[in-house]
Amino acid sequence: MCAIARNDGQRINGQITARTCRLIGVDGTQLGLFGIMDAQRVADEQGLDLVEIAPNADPPVCRIMDYGKYRYEQAMKAKQARKNQSRVEVKEMKFRPKIDVGDYETKKGHVLRFLRKGARVKITIMFRGREMAHPEQGLNVLERLSNDLKDVATVEQQPKMEGRNMHMLIAPIKGAFDDKPEPKAAKGDAKAAKGDAPKDAARPAAKG
Repeated sequence: MCAIARNDGQRINGQITARTCRLIGVDGTQLGLFGIMDAQRVADEQGLDLVEIAPNADPPVCRIMDYGKYRYEQAMKAKQARKNQSRVEVKEMKFRPKIDVGDYETKKGHVLRFLRKGARVKITIMFRGREMAHPEQGLNVLERLSNDLKDVATVEQQPKMEGRNMHMLIAPIKGAFDDKPEPKAAKGDAKAAKGDAPKDAARPAAKG
């Protein structure tokens, strides 16, 4: 496909300047490393677009998708979100790209509680050192989470790499929790859900 004008900062098709990329298929399959011309050819053969979703990765990560449809769906979701939510709190939950099953389930539980209360949640994948060479691991975590929460949350902002972090913004689906009783929080969950603030920050100041 030919290049399409954009206003969200993402490069697509002929706008992509990298020589190689780590390619992800339209169904989320990791296709491996491709020369950019070969990746574009794969997208063209499917009548779809090549979209650069993590330009700061080495090499950049590109995904095959119907960009026009994606932009339309994102615009509709944003419009609906503005209509239903005048002022919504944004929470943040941080994950690591190689998070283990236990930590993943715990953090997913915190995200669910935020969503239940009507908050949007910014999901952040933090990369360190050599992990920067494998951004697809962080993308896998985000896609796993969005799939696990698809019945109660919608993705407002698709995964995007910023520096050493990858972000995704999700919002609760209106009415999704109406028939779902709130689960009891495990011991210590409330404290953990507040983030990684230092313990000293929770102590009251000593009286003089």
